[in-house]
Amino acid sequence: MCLIVVGLNQVYIVYMGDLPKGDVSVSNIHIGMLEEIVPGVASDVLLYSYGRSFNGFAAKLTQDEAIKLKGKEGVVSVFPSQKKQLHTSRTWEFMGFNKKMRTSIIESDIIIGMLDTGVWPESESFNDTGFGPIPTKWKGTCQKSANFTCNKKIIGARYYLTDGDNGPEDFISPRDADGHGTHTTSTAAGGLVSQASLFGIAKGTVRGGVPSARIAVYKICWSYGCSDEGILAAFDDAIADGVDIISLSVGSSIPFDYFEDSIAIGAFHAMKKGILTSNSAGNGGPTPGSVVNVSPWSLTVAASTIDRKFVTKVKLGNGQIYEGATINTFDLKGKMYPFIYGGDAPNLTLGVASEFSRYCFPGALNATLVKGKIVFCEYFTDYEGVLEAGALGAVFQDTGNKDFQFSYPLPFSTLNVNDGRMIINYLNTTENPTATIFKTSQDNNQFAPFVVSFSSRGPNPITKDVLKPDLTAPGVDILAAWSEASTVTEDDTRRTRYNIISGTSMSCPHATGAAAYVKSFHPTWSPAAIRSALMTTAIPMTSNNNIEAELAYGAGHINPLQATDPGLVYDAGEIDYVKFLCGQGYTIANIQLISGNSSSCSEETDGTVWDLNYPSFALSSTPGKSITRVFHRTVTNVGSAVSNYRAVVNSPPGLIIQVQPSVLSFEYVGQQQSFVVTVGAELGNSMISGSLIWDDGVHLVKSPVVAYASIML
Repeated sequence: MCLIVVGLNQVYIVYMGDLPKGDVSVSNIHIGMLEEIVPGVASDVLLYSYGRSFNGFAAKLTQDEAIKLKGKEGVVSVFPSQKKQLHTSRTWEFMGFNKKMRTSIIESDIIIGMLDTGVWPESESFNDTGFGPIPTKWKGTCQKSANFTCNKKIIGARYYLTDGDNGPEDFISPRDADGHGTHTTSTAAGGLVSQASLFGIAKGTVRGGVPSARIAVYKICWSYGCSDEGILAAFDDAIADGVDIISLSVGSSIPFDYFEDSIAIGAFHAMKKGILTSNSAGNGGPTPGSVVNVSPWSLTVAASTIDRKFVTKVKLGNGQIYEGATINTFDLKGKMYPFIYGGDAPNLTLGVASEFSRYCFPGALNATLVKGKIVFCEYFTDYEGVLEAGALGAVFQDTGNKDFQFSYPLPFSTLNVNDGRMIINYLNTTENPTATIFKTSQDNNQFAPFVVSFSSRGPNPITKDVLKPDLTAPGVDILAAWSEASTVTEDDTRRTRYNIISGTSMSCPHATGAAAYVKSFHPTWSPAAIRSALMTTAIPMTSNNNIEAELAYGAGHINPLQATDPGLVYDAGEIDYVKFLCGQGYTIANIQLISGNSSSCSEETDGTVWDLNYPSFALSSTPGKSITRVFHRTVTNVGSAVSNYRAVVNSPPGLIIQVQPSVLSFEYVGQQQSFVVTVGAELGNSMISGSLIWDDGVHLVKSPVVAYASIML
């Protein structure tokens, strides 16, 4: 049961757990509660009333009034609502998907609920040619709007608008004005579109993970963010509408309680109905402990590279060519232009000295001197300074990470410090320096996959011994469909049907598509079983490219084709998470409200975090100490009926992993076997990791084992 209240310029979420039993009008309950707090104006202050999948409402209240609600019987938690932010071609081929891959006959019955900025329905990625009737299980709607129409591909669409969230550019409908939602939706389930590109860059066939799946759109994000009350309203509807997978590429500040987080709340009730929620891990990396969306009943996805990278070369008048890292969509056709150093063009009118103009800050450059020229700037700040000064293009010296690229509204490239020094020398020793910036070209990324620098890292800020993120998927320089109401980038006037952007927002829908693919072969599998299949079949990665190891990439890089046949799964359901919550210290009263039943906590039922049937193993302690933890796990046979699995342990010095029993024998599909893993570690100030693999000669059921010093938070 869940409730949202809006205070004086502030929104509060009052979470009350599951729906009440029996034929009860939850809206009447909400009005009654409000009448006790704000007599006579309850209907006026009510914004949302949730009652399809869980119970709650949104209302305009002061902070004091919200505090009064917190003290009422039946309330689990009260917390301020936040504006969450968006975490923003050949990627499927990189993971082994292609047009000849095996597909399920029920793929077109799978419905993916996309909670995002909406969608551009006319995109070719959402063409419904060849689609049959809408699945009979669908209970949703296509919210009426003058500028939006559903079809047999996009079978439902809703939008959730709170006063003040939208800007003048927003459509008051499920239509996408931003591009983000169109991009994520087409990545998860877009149809095959040939010859797609961003102005000729990355030209090829784009597609989603499950091209035949249906899409239900829930527009929760507007110009000013994605409100918690809208997120909960979308979960409330999506669960009741009959979606199979929920995808959500948004997040906010690091959470510290599962039930003071709208996404964790929504995902819990989705899990209860057999729906997996796929979440982005966040773009706060590489800071330790920056991962968000960490509830153990959802899938948390990091972002990694693919075997393609984009380069933008800069040629000087002396013939030297330097390789930069941007996505330059402009073609100067090799023509050489006057090249000027920002330090030689200070805006003296505003009293700017060359010591500052060399950085090209807004207002720092003399427009008369730089107009029509390519400008070299000694430090990467932003393009605004050179753009407003009328520069034809810009080359920036950049000390930051170059493992992902951005587009800009003018010819643009960024170079490393060494190349930057060479260019400064050229500018200082040449009478009439010239340069050109080439249009971006494509090159091979031999180090892929590795987790990109911006992808948020673990440890898990709420439950340190639940490893997050769970896995990683492509999220760097992804080509996908785009809203034709949005420009290529900010301060741009050009429109495009397909765009290239990066973020865990992009990796999340890859995992969503993979989860939907697994679901299409195993429609009765639980959310935990699907997540387990994705994690235990993930391609192992190495700390050679990511020093944070599993705290960056979790179980490894997603491998969708293999995930349909994992051999064994670590399954879990509501009762397992209730035991986990008991062990985390939640009260019996709150547990009963959350679960909607008479669940109780006791010494017999309390579950330690190490007993949650999770596909990974994590333990933490203070630096310099020895630590031992005992993990209880149960696996379910989903492979060969008669099979024997042998435990294979990989443990570096300082990590001891013992498994009892070391052999699991199965006689039929669906049979369960339990085992105990004892892990001992000598911790310094960092982490140590190994793995446990169950091997039957056909399947390799892999789980990371990670021990780390809690100082890493």
